[in-house]
Amino acid sequence: MATKPHTESHLAGMPTCMLVTVGCAKNEVDTDRMRALLLAAGFQETLAPDEADVIIVNTCSFLGVATQESVETVLSLAQVGTGEDDRAAIIMCGCVPSRYGDELAAELPEVDAFVASDEEDGIVTVVSEVLGLEPPATASSLSALRTVEGASAYVKISDGCDRWCTFCAIPAIRGPYASRPREEIADEVRMLMEGGVREVVLVGQDTGVWGSDLPNGRDLAWLLEELAKIVMPYHGWIRVLYLQPEGMTDRLIRVLRDVDAVLPYIDIPVQHCAAHVLADMGRTGSRAELESLFARLRAEIPGLVLRTTGLVGFPGETEDDFEELCEFIEDVGFDYVSVFAYSAEEGTIAATLPNQLDDAELMDRTQRLQDIAERLGFSSTARRIGDEFDVIIDGVEETDDGLELIGHTWFQAPDCDGAVHIEAGEATVGDIVTCTMVDAFCYELVGVVTTRH
Repeated sequence: MATKPHTESHLAGMPTCMLVTVGCAKNEVDTDRMRALLLAAGFQETLAPDEADVIIVNTCSFLGVATQESVETVLSLAQVGTGEDDRAAIIMCGCVPSRYGDELAAELPEVDAFVASDEEDGIVTVVSEVLGLEPPATASSLSALRTVEGASAYVKISDGCDRWCTFCAIPAIRGPYASRPREEIADEVRMLMEGGVREVVLVGQDTGVWGSDLPNGRDLAWLLEELAKIVMPYHGWIRVLYLQPEGMTDRLIRVLRDVDAVLPYIDIPVQHCAAHVLADMGRTGSRAELESLFARLRAEIPGLVLRTTGLVGFPGETEDDFEELCEFIEDVGFDYVSVFAYSAEEGTIAATLPNQLDDAELMDRTQRLQDIAERLGFSSTARRIGDEFDVIIDGVEETDDGLELIGHTWFQAPDCDGAVHIEAGEATVGDIVTCTMVDAFCYELVGVVTTRH
């Protein structure tokens, strides 16, 4: 398969790579890891596909639509170039190769190499082989690296999952649960803080059970206390995403409440509340149990912010079940709710169940719950008007009225909970400023700087 000769690189020296991510924050971390390994090995990076010698697409396959988006992204990028002889080589990484394996080569002849999720640390060798180069001598000895330049950074503390929810293919794609060792996580957090990051967001398929597969009996609460010692000298924040109800131990609750560097922000994707729907999903609990949990969390952690996820239209979900989910979401009064329509994923138990909802009913229920989610979220945001909060500056945007600083405060997870808009001034990306919130629109807030730290 003819590709652009590496000697035609648009940048001097080593060939150029373009990295594209499809999917969630966990994929962003994996992409950044590959970027760091490639840069450390001497490769160049470009953001322009027509300047790339190789394009690396890190794919998602959590849902069918994500798989489709991943494939369409690859096919679109494979068309870049003025002819067959000068197109970039294409490498497909991540969940799609992990899920479909050997089937892909025949289906996607446009792709020059496939790299499963657990093979991504070998990206330097793969890129070298695709471009007909000798792999750099350092390729096998490169250590954990990141290239994050912003004020917030995702840090993976685990991979894989042991839950086997009936609607989810992640255990089959990512394999069994595996905690990253504390030393690796701590080294990465320390490096990020030294590089100017002020918030680390801990992610994994199931963060609450971190340490359960390690021999020393440590748990997530202990890890948070250890990481807090690292970030506190930098006045940094630690945020945890993707907890499960079973992971909310007494000790973890105390850490979320009492350790200043750990934000009192809890993201628990409950998916549903009807007991029989949860059981069919391969999950545990009931509406009464979940309401009791969230009431306890609110009582024990003053000012707690709650985020959750609702999965609508699971096979066998009746109208009464759906109404119960809506009532539950409103009664708990979550600050943020992500709403997903059920998708029959290939290879999952749920895809074989009877009583699959038709698309019209599925979309109707999804929109109805989305309306509730927005009403709760907009109201929660508006209640912040008049209050004063520290804001981490994430970036600068050009608006019709000039430059505007974009940041977020402790109750806004980066990339998903809205932002704080501030008139441009002396603050720059990475600064922490104190702002009074003067207005709100949807999930967004408008802040006026009162103090720059």
